[in-house]
Amino acid sequence: MGDIKRPIEFTIISGMSGAGKSHALAAFEDAGYFSIDNLPPQMIAAASDLFALEGSKVEKAALVTDVRGGKYFEEIDRCLNELDSKQVPYRLLFLEASDQTLLRRFKETRRPHPLAPEGDIPTGIKREREMLEGLKERAEWVINTSNLNIHELRQSVIREAMPGGSHELIITVISFGYKYGTPLDADLLFDVRFLPNPNYEPKLKPLTGLDRMVSNYVLETSDGAEFREKVGDLLDYLLPRYLAEGKTNLTIGVGCTGGHHRSVAIAEWLAGRYRSDEFRYNVIVRHRDIDKAAT
Repeated sequence: MGDIKRPIEFTIISGMSGAGKSHALAAFEDAGYFSIDNLPPQMIAAASDLFALEGSKVEKAALVTDVRGGKYFEEIDRCLNELDSKQVPYRLLFLEASDQTLLRRFKETRRPHPLAPEGDIPTGIKREREMLEGLKERAEWVINTSNLNIHELRQSVIREAMPGGSHELIITVISFGYKYGTPLDADLLFDVRFLPNPNYEPKLKPLTGLDRMVSNYVLETSDGAEFREKVGDLLDYLLPRYLAEGKTNLTIGVGCTGGHHRSVAIAEWLAGRYRSDEFRYNVIVRHRDIDKAAT
């Protein structure tokens, strides 16, 4: 098998049904963890071995195992002991909530409790709490989600159970031409068709916003400078608040007529600004229409 490595992070999530395990897993997945839901305990050791193989690209993994596994889940203690005996480093996150909160959530979602096949939710909650008592004692973190909404739950998971207590906001900036339609996945749209159009300058028309002459033409005008100032102030205000709210991906669309000049120059400016040492966001730039034939 050759040399092996260990994943940098290996987190096991469990807890009460209805306590928010899927939202917790989503927080890990958004932070770049390889994520698996509803994994039987007997497969945890095999998964850890796979992640540890030399050449594996998985450096951070999070998985959920819980009573949905039925009879398989009854062996959770033995499976965790196996990890301990193999000296596999892992962390256990346990989510719980009050009986009243769990009952309300099940009634709101109208989903059956996995331990109440006949629909007696209070009995199912009682059985599950008794079954998980020992697992809760093994947990490194126990988060009570009774008074947390989805965003607060995610932030609590990020703050308490992730190294560094924070996650990264990935910003995708898309330049596009309105003549080809707006990007459907954009969270924010900026229409820059009011800026001076290089398409009307014979020397600039065959170039794109990636060229310095075009970029200077767009950015250094009075309108371009004022636009950059106002949009910079707006995004400086919004981005940390999106991050605090739990948002992990933000797509910003910047559009001009054809997607060759103005939108490209502004998108490149935005990317450079928020990649800089002052902000250090992870920024991805896509010039959707830059290769389309100019008309």
